[in-house]
Amino acid sequence: MTQTTTDVPASPSDLPVVRLKPKSDARAIRFGAPWVYAEDLVTDRRTKALGAGSLAILEDADRKPLGLVGVTPDSQIIARMLDRDVTATIDQAWFEARLQTAFEHRERMFDAPFYRLIHAEADGLPGVIIDRFGDIAVVQPNAAWADARISQLSAALQSVTGVNCVIKNASGRARGLEGLDDVSEVLAGTAPDAPLEVPMNGAIYLADVMGGQKTGLFFDQRPNHAVAARLSKGARVLDVFSHVGGFGLAALAAGAQSATCVDGAQPALDLAQGGADAMGMGDKLRTRKGDAFAVLEALNEEGAKFDVVVCDPPAFAPSKKSLDRGLRAYERVAKLAAPLVAEGGYLVLCSCSHAADVHKFARSSARGIGRAGRRAQHIHTGFAGPDHPLMPQLSESGYLKALFYRLLP
Repeated sequence: MTQTTTDVPASPSDLPVVRLKPKSDARAIRFGAPWVYAEDLVTDRRTKALGAGSLAILEDADRKPLGLVGVTPDSQIIARMLDRDVTATIDQAWFEARLQTAFEHRERMFDAPFYRLIHAEADGLPGVIIDRFGDIAVVQPNAAWADARISQLSAALQSVTGVNCVIKNASGRARGLEGLDDVSEVLAGTAPDAPLEVPMNGAIYLADVMGGQKTGLFFDQRPNHAVAARLSKGARVLDVFSHVGGFGLAALAAGAQSATCVDGAQPALDLAQGGADAMGMGDKLRTRKGDAFAVLEALNEEGAKFDVVVCDPPAFAPSKKSLDRGLRAYERVAKLAAPLVAEGGYLVLCSCSHAADVHKFARSSARGIGRAGRRAQHIHTGFAGPDHPLMPQLSESGYLKALFYRLLP
């Protein structure tokens, strides 16, 4: 495992310098791009000797400073831009300033303290995810520079938001790419001994912030849950790759006749059932454990029909290398899901693969629907909510797409 730096600020005058190669395009960095790839940086012995998470001043090939970066020598993303001011000190006060900016936006947008507080680069904290659940915050420090300064980040988080419990979730795949461990821990306060009730779109969700997937709940689909819920009044709803019942519970809250949640993880389905029970609608929710593709095939063989079908799979195309295979998987989902939609019903297809942009995803979805012999109207395209802002210079921050179709007779 790569050695990380100690949890202390560094004086700007003491910082090492890392430099772009002569043929690297410094304009992208100057115009806001937050990442420097290993192939674009001079990796001499001094650079390679830096500890993961070290701070450094980034210069262009002409030795002109570009900003203050966090460096992980063994990572493909070797440097992440932290501050354009090379004299900045990365300490608790610096974290508080970034958190305050993010906090003010969320407090303006949401009536209750349940949201994504920090969305990595878009909120000025590269590689850092923070989700808030009332008085509890779950932090994913997926970059070495942040992991090395986690106590300062935790203290700043408590100071700005007033949360009394901070949990570090170390399960993210990106941590392995940074040479970081997978040990989660409670950084402040006392962790809950039961799943938390989270109100959203009129529904109640149960979030397992200690043992659940990622931070315990996905806030990004909130606006798409709401659109699907409006289509679901009186409807029979199928929520495939449901996790803790994201679309299904929102549909029930909006007056759906029934909802069936399909997922491969029984703990997630148990949380979905618990949410329905907490809403007093446990008798309207059905759960079905199994591989989603196999369940979709089985439902087709059974002749099942639903008024609203939603498929929200994991990232099938997490990188450019996996794009073609991922697009074929999205096409297959559409082909299997479309026959399950009753005439005049709705099909919602989602992708969280940043490598598959909305146009590629839409083409694959349309092919799948066509191969199923169905005609469709594309009625809406949804994205993540305002607590998941996009960084214009980083396409990866705009990963989520949701395509809404009406399937015609």
